[in-house]
Amino acid sequence: MRYAIVADIHSNLVALQAVLEHIGLGGPVEEVWCLGDVVGYGPAPNECIQLLQRYSHICIAGNHDWAATGRLDVSDFNPEAKAAVLWTASQLSAESRAYLEALQQTVVKGDFTLAHGSPRDPLWEYVISERAAILSFEHFQTRFCLIGHSHIPLLFNLSDNGRVGLRGVPPEQPFRLDEGRWIINPGSVGQPRDGDHRASYLVYDSDSEEFRHYRVPYDIETTQRQMRALGLPRPLAERLSYGW
Repeated sequence: MRYAIVADIHSNLVALQAVLEHIGLGGPVEEVWCLGDVVGYGPAPNECIQLLQRYSHICIAGNHDWAATGRLDVSDFNPEAKAAVLWTASQLSAESRAYLEALQQTVVKGDFTLAHGSPRDPLWEYVISERAAILSFEHFQTRFCLIGHSHIPLLFNLSDNGRVGLRGVPPEQPFRLDEGRWIINPGSVGQPRDGDHRASYLVYDSDSEEFRHYRVPYDIETTQRQMRALGLPRPLAERLSYGW
């Protein structure tokens, strides 16, 4: 069975539509696993939630999801992110708010632990270094941990001899993760930050035990026009062009 792994949609409906269409081209998926931050930054929070709900899916809470419902203090957000969170909160329908409020911080699904930031600090911690990964491996028991938050596709391996290593995600080709335990970041659908502006996601095939990383182009200018028309901070729109 195939599972689609997405993260950090950030209210970017155009990007999400492109990714879901691309997923469908590969055949049916059993479930979509969303690693949090469905909302925040972008122009279409309700529409992204509604589209995701059309699919059999699992979703966990991200920091922007909880902040938009008032469950997380926005004082630690930078000014642009804070402004976007407050705008998002003002736009949420009652149904969208209830959906976000019900999200759990972590979920275990078979061999996978799902967390937004890290299994140690699900809402806030960035796992972008080997040191952070070493600490994270102590906080989950499954073979794999799926994370988002950094918006950067990354792999961390804890080998059988206890060493932790950082690797890039192989592009557009199947790969297996056989040795040891792994922390896996699929990158961001709605706001990539690795210098590639295309939407990023993974597919996992449980039959072959293979992963595959995809980059999907989408109409960035449409999202940017929507953000400007709604008065969202201009830097948040502009960064989409640069993948940062």
